[in-house]
Amino acid sequence: MARLRGYSSRLRSNALHALVAAFTAVMLSAVVARANENQRDNVKTVVAAAVAPVMAKYQIPGMAVGLTAAGKTYVLDYGVASLETRKPVTRDTLFEIGSVTKTFTATLASYAAVTGKLALSERVGRYVSSLRGSKFGNASLLSLGTHTPGGLPLQVPNGIENDGQLIAYLKRWTPTCAPGSCRTYSNVGIGMLGSVTAKSMDQDFVSLMEDRLFPLLGLKNTYINVPAARMADYAQGYTSDGAPIRMKAGVLWAEAYGVRTTAADAIRFVEANMEMIALDGTLRRAITETHTGYFQAGVMTQDLIWEQYPYPVSLQALLQGNGPAMLFTATPVSRIVPPETPGSDVWINKTGSTNGFSTYVAFVPQERLGIVILANKSYPISERVRLAYRILTQLGDGAGGYSSPSNRSRFSERR
Repeated sequence: MARLRGYSSRLRSNALHALVAAFTAVMLSAVVARANENQRDNVKTVVAAAVAPVMAKYQIPGMAVGLTAAGKTYVLDYGVASLETRKPVTRDTLFEIGSVTKTFTATLASYAAVTGKLALSERVGRYVSSLRGSKFGNASLLSLGTHTPGGLPLQVPNGIENDGQLIAYLKRWTPTCAPGSCRTYSNVGIGMLGSVTAKSMDQDFVSLMEDRLFPLLGLKNTYINVPAARMADYAQGYTSDGAPIRMKAGVLWAEAYGVRTTAADAIRFVEANMEMIALDGTLRRAITETHTGYFQAGVMTQDLIWEQYPYPVSLQALLQGNGPAMLFTATPVSRIVPPETPGSDVWINKTGSTNGFSTYVAFVPQERLGIVILANKSYPISERVRLAYRILTQLGDGAGGYSSPSNRSRFSERR
């Protein structure tokens, strides 16, 4: 009988322990859920407070912000995709991202290099026989991806309407500075890098992007040619004066500025660049190698299209590195020998613009902190940089805000 009573007592004790454990698990789950809710509420508050005055000042119809912070991903939508239809911006809204397209082109070129299809150290003439013996044909593929072949124009010159005319122009082109001595931001250079990459992989550039690279990245809402079924999600763009506009196809447009995407896909690409999502090993290596530093250009280090700064970074440095002088004038550069190995203690960014859309992308691998800002109106790059800096400064070490004075100083000590 005593043995039975002892057994019964143990059963009651075990049941009590199980009940306590279950209750504790429920309580912990509730605490975690509440913490996550508070964190999201804080992120929404921070972003909305930063975005609202910018949208009001520049009369921006719609904006989408993608964020990754403290291991969480957020997509926040504001305003409308079209002033005519008043359709709100949603997770499905497609924005033109302008020159942020170049980072995808650079990724494809790096992927081709990693898989042995091309070598960035090789000359253009090796892959484009009609340019052999010309100054442009002697330019390295790397110089095209770092804006350093010697003074290419920002845009494809007026009057060039097909590939034949482009090749004829490039045959006649002569550098305005010694190759490798100056940086001149150019759609022509990255456009030709994309074209050469496609040749090396024996496929059309658009097909390579839409059928290979985007799927490998897990991007399901990213296009160069928006399919008919998705046109309803394509935001209407607006010029700085408020006139409706969308980009038109042209020579090298797909390679230089042709991508349309959502904030959700764009922030996934940022996370891929910070090794936060599972990817094919070859693609992972290709992405990482686009963060190699090749040239010092003023306050900024030029990677393969991406631009980076030592972290912590000041707002002043970012404004200078993303300023008009870096976009429109030749900047003296010094080659980094050997090239700077990709690191995590850097701020990496890229701006993008079309006549009716504005984009800014920035991320800090060391902090697993990144942002994408998409808007369907043209507004100043400086405002995009300030907006991103304000948001990331406030979110800092964890989406709940600053968790320590040391983190606060990361952003403010050199402002």
